[in-house]
Formats: sequence, structure tokens, C-alpha cells
Amino acid sequence: MKKLIFAIIMADAVEPVSRALVERQFSVTQIASVGGFLRRGNTTLVIGVDEEQVQNVIAVIREACAPYSKGDHHAATLFVLNAAQFIQT
Repeated sequence: MKKLIFAIIMADAVEPVSRALVERQFSVTQIASVGGFLRRGNTTLVIGVDEEQVQNVIAVIREACAPYSKGDHHAATLFVLNAAQFIQT
């Protein structure tokens, strides 16, 4: 089954996370977004993968975000959803 990962990444961590995912051959689409208590800018990454690749994607994101996650702050919020269809044309 295909999965769709929405990764909401804080502005400082977007470039390292995107670079790390692309280096590991994951296709990534970036969407500018705003959210959170202070309405800070961030980027939502959309990543479509096979179910068995989900944990690899999460590990890459965690590793790339580690320098940016401090104390009660986190650099990423991830949502993993089932993809009813996955079509590439």
C-alpha cells in the first residue's frame, strides 16, 4: 500500500531535510505554509512512498531535524496517511 507523508517543517530545517530526502532518492514536493501559536512560516513537505519506506523517511527527517529540535520545541510534525490511489502520468 502507498502512503502519503505530510511533514510540516520549521523554516530553519527545511533545506537540510529536503536535501537529505532527495539524496536518499525520495521525491519531495514543498508547499509554503503558516501555522502554530505565533503563526510562524514553515514548509509542508509532501512525500509519497511505499508502506515499507515510511520508517526510513521518518528516520531521515529525525536525523536532519536533530540540530533544530531543542527543549520543548520541535522542528517537524509528521502525518502519515493511506493513499487510496497513487497515480503517476
